[in-house]
Amino acid sequence: MELSNLPALQLCISVGMYWYHFPVWFRPSCTVLGFANVLSAFILLLNLPAAIGQSPQHIFSNHPHLHKIPTVHESAVQARRILNISSIATLSTVFPDHQNFSPLENRPHDLSGAPIGLIDYYAACDPTPYEPTILAISIATSFKNARAGSNVTLSLRYHPPINHPPGEDIYTYSPANLPRFSLVGYIEPIPSDQVRTYGMDRCFFERHPEAVAWKPGNAIHDSWWARLVVEQVYWIGGFGDRAYIGWIPVEEWRGVTQQEVGHARLVGEKIY
Repeated sequence: MELSNLPALQLCISVGMYWYHFPVWFRPSCTVLGFANVLSAFILLLNLPAAIGQSPQHIFSNHPHLHKIPTVHESAVQARRILNISSIATLSTVFPDHQNFSPLENRPHDLSGAPIGLIDYYAACDPTPYEPTILAISIATSFKNARAGSNVTLSLRYHPPINHPPGEDIYTYSPANLPRFSLVGYIEPIPSDQVRTYGMDRCFFERHPEAVAWKPGNAIHDSWWARLVVEQVYWIGGFGDRAYIGWIPVEEWRGVTQQEVGHARLVGEKIY
């Protein structure tokens, strides 16, 4: 449908707020022109989505030609890569309903059900590198809550190398555009014979040499080896027009091979 008087209509609209400042002869022409063309424009807009074969909702969708959005599996590989190259994350738990704690803690009495997130060490060690190995300190709040029955979330984010190459634009290394994810599960003690068989303590101390001071049997704090048994994975790969955002099935998470992890590269990492 052609709007032959569209320029004139735009003029009428642009001066509409100053209507009474214009001559009387100008007003009727704009009125007639306005009714005819506004109606035509409205009908045209209603039929535009059908004409191009799309619903109005498409404007809220990712444009398929702007960026290639990684698949769920590719996102799982990226997440496992981050788990492998990082070693510090935020361990979140929830305070239990019962308040069975020492008065020496000076803990407030209204924390039941409140979440708390604290930084902790971890390492991706065999035989289950997809379930982070943790050196649990019994006196620490996170592990008190976990032993009281709290579910646990370990949250990680990707930190590009300091000497990373320049980005394509100002958003390449924006924290809002970098991948991050949370592992939801529970804490499970690791039997000492499994620790010895797979060298899990050695793996952990390679990432955290100073943590040797807190190994089980130390004279400072009671400690024990544990793993986070991952039940759910929530992933934010970056901006929604170029990254997958959503849940990664735990089977997909566990199914990523160490070879895939070793060959994967995240933004800013050197390509071999």
